[in-house]
Parts: sequence; C-alpha cells; structure tokens
Amino acid sequence: MGLNTKFDELLDFPCQFPFKVLGVADDTLADQVIAVLQKHAPGDYLPSIKPSSKGNYLSVTVTVTARSKEHLETMYSALGQIELVRVVL
Repeated sequence: MGLNTKFDELLDFPCQFPFKVLGVADDTLADQVIAVLQKHAPGDYLPSIKPSSKGNYLSVTVTVTARSKEHLETMYSALGQIELVRVVL
C-alpha cells in the first residue's frame, strides 16, 4: 500500500528528515514516537517537545535518517497508528 507521495522527486536519499507528530498531551507520547522510529530507523534521538497554548496537545519533533521513499512512507504510516497521535507532518 504505497502512499503515492513525491518524496523520491523532492528528496535525495539517504537524507535527514524531521517528523513533527502532533498528539494528545500525554507523558508517554514522545516515548511512543521514539519507540516506533527505533523499529524503523534505530538511532539516538532527542525529541523536541512543545505543548499547545492550552496544553491539550503536544508537538514532538524528531529528525531521522530516511533511506528511501518507501522507508519514509513506512515511518509516516507507523507513526499515524499510535493511538495518541492526531497528525504526522
């Protein structure tokens, strides 16, 4: 199931790619995001975490090394499967 993205036209792989994950404010959100990324692109990650103005949501930004268009699409899909996640950018 390809996502039909144009990543292969826009990016030269391998490349550093920042994922911004927006989700419900929960102490475990960043850990869940890192756990998913570790499965697909193992590494040492230091996420940037910012709460929304009302504190209902968190933004977790993590930069990973993407090897290919398919690799990037797989990570997008996997991050979107996290129950607390609302949007993956």
